Amino acid sequence: MSTRAQIAIQIGPEEWAQVYCHYDGYPEHMLPALADWTPGDILAAHEIRQVRADGIEAFEKPRDPVILPRPTRQYCHLYVWQDGAWIEFDPETHAPEGSMQ
Repeated sequence: MSTRAQIAIQIGPEEWAQVYCHYDGYPEHMLPALADWTPGDILAAHEIRQVRADGIEAFEKPRDPVILPRPTRQYCHLYVWQDGAWIEFDPETHAPEGSMQ
């Protein structure tokens, strides 16, 4: 069974690219796996099967990320880049103020 997740990356004042991640989206795996990857690395993959510390496995024919006005959790977990690091983000308790880049 897969733990699906999204990685939201701010690309404009009210534009967030929502990158899908299919496998191992739970925080104990994703936060260390994301640690050395930049938002640009994640955006370049478009749609991800799995993020690992040693590589990003993208789908063979990836779909473009969905663009939304704010980080939006549609699967089990949501991650954003904030203050130079990846965090698990709960849109219910966080209100993004300004840029998170």
